[in-house]
Amino acid sequence: MNISLYDISVWVLPLIIAITFHEAAHGFVVHRLGDNTAWQLGRVSANPLKHIDPFGTVILPAVLLLSHSPFLFGYAKPVPVNFRNLNHPRLDMVWVALAGPATNILLALLAAAAFHALPLAPANSAQWIADNLKNTLIINVVLAIFNMLPIPPLDGGRVAVGLLPRFLAFPLARLEPYGMLILIGALILLPLLGAQLGLNLDVISAILRTTTGFVFRAVLFVTGNA
Repeated sequence: MNISLYDISVWVLPLIIAITFHEAAHGFVVHRLGDNTAWQLGRVSANPLKHIDPFGTVILPAVLLLSHSPFLFGYAKPVPVNFRNLNHPRLDMVWVALAGPATNILLALLAAAAFHALPLAPANSAQWIADNLKNTLIINVVLAIFNMLPIPPLDGGRVAVGLLPRFLAFPLARLEPYGMLILIGALILLPLLGAQLGLNLDVISAILRTTTGFVFRAVLFVTGNA
């Protein structure tokens, strides 16, 4: 692979911003709803070092990239939440979970809107700014949609647990310790198995591509870029 310093410069910054504000949003909302755990640990912060998980944010994506994996996958350090401190634990869990993806969609909207200001940028940096804005849009939409998959511990899983009837929510919640293994299996191992069998088993990626495509078009339409 030919990855240049320019490529790194236009992908790393948008990725750091997306992850940092996603996690900080979780911490901010849970603090507003009555739990100070994340606040006391400094997780309501725009400092990316507070949110980076060495393995999930750096090592795992790098290994997948260098091994030509069909799907890049990673995660940040989860924001600690003591739901017993919340007034309405199940409902408040939904708001906390939604805060991250909602923040990513907001960042995507801001990046798309900023395209209108590109004519004001210096000519020698306009392309670099445009690529950063484009990648900010891509990363934030993908991160928001991916996190809304209804599999704990992803945000969509937490939302489902908070909204489903208890007889459905409890079995889903019990999957949380195995959620990452389920995701790795569905996103990486299953497509690789399908390739060996001559079958297309990359179902999750197909769903993600369709959903993110719709959201991309919606964001561009709302910001006047359609």
